[in-house]
Amino acid sequence: MIEGLPALTHAVVDCNAVVHNLKVVRQYTSNSKILAVIKANAYGHGLVRIANALQDADALAVARVKEGIELRLAGITNRIVVLQGFLDRDEMDAHRKFDLDPVIYGFHQLRLLATCPYLEELSLWLKLDTGMNRLGFKQEDWRAVLEWLNTHQGQWAELTWMTHLANADDLEDSTTQKQIDLFRSLTADRNEHDSIANSAGILGWKQSHSDWVRPGLMLFGVSPFAGRQGYEFGLKPVMTLRSKLVSIKQLHQGDAVGYGGDWVCNKPICLGVVAIGYGDGYPRAAQSGTLVAVNGQVVPVIGRVSMDMLTVDLSTCPHAQEGDEVELWGSQCAIEQLAKSASTIPYTLLCGITRRVGVMEIPAVEAEQPVQLAAEFS
Repeated sequence: MIEGLPALTHAVVDCNAVVHNLKVVRQYTSNSKILAVIKANAYGHGLVRIANALQDADALAVARVKEGIELRLAGITNRIVVLQGFLDRDEMDAHRKFDLDPVIYGFHQLRLLATCPYLEELSLWLKLDTGMNRLGFKQEDWRAVLEWLNTHQGQWAELTWMTHLANADDLEDSTTQKQIDLFRSLTADRNEHDSIANSAGILGWKQSHSDWVRPGLMLFGVSPFAGRQGYEFGLKPVMTLRSKLVSIKQLHQGDAVGYGGDWVCNKPICLGVVAIGYGDGYPRAAQSGTLVAVNGQVVPVIGRVSMDMLTVDLSTCPHAQEGDEVELWGSQCAIEQLAKSASTIPYTLLCGITRRVGVMEIPAVEAEQPVQLAAEFS
């Protein structure tokens, strides 16, 4: 990008909203410590940027070792947990060098730890698979895990038990309660701390709250529940995706719009062309009728989304001009609604912003007013 030349399409990342959402998490789980999950480049918001805004979190979580190293090299001093832990000795050594907490989920890791000369320096997060069937020790592994723990009792710096909820975003699904019950039964006689709740658990399953909670999506102002939006829980969107109108023209009844001519005018309309497409991360699958906001006025997308552009019906926005600002998602157009229109999930949209999209950061300034918490979700 030429210095001084602004990007037509840009994401505004409001770090004040991150700070606000962290406070909301604390009000939902006042007795728990917060392990703030900022993996995948902080869900597309910028890893170091968001880590700096979350200095009041009790710890940060990333997926991979390199993400943890990046944070340390950027000067982040918070406790950092690596959710995929280490695969080999080199990665285990990196945990020690950069003061990272590994998640332990497999016997290959326990074998490495058994010969580790600095085990007493490591804080371990031991993961149990209670039904996700991804990472973690299954119930049939329990006896062997206990044998390892008894053999190495007291040799680690700290131990925390954890599991991951597979279906917590569905409040009618009994899987979550079964997972919680299994986890509690396996760890009932243990004296260490534990962690169960993700964002959906925090908002919808009080019984999953424990010593640590692990908010991810909700930190970015997005609801983990289908059909619900972040503001309903007192959350604020952190990212606003914006572009501009680059062309306006009049179309006649019967004119077809875009590739394939799928959308045909049933009356004369004013058509606007917006400088954003799937090459920027806007979903190609977004259906005609998906809403965007032009100067605060919502208008529908029409026709297929192309690589660099999408088209909108400006008939209800007659004063629009080339250069006017368009919000694709944010406070006016909820990302949850766009995800539904595109048959995807908000995670995919946030993580899918491409490198040609500019980023404008609003630095965090500590707010003096108290956070207003939405009514409890049940």
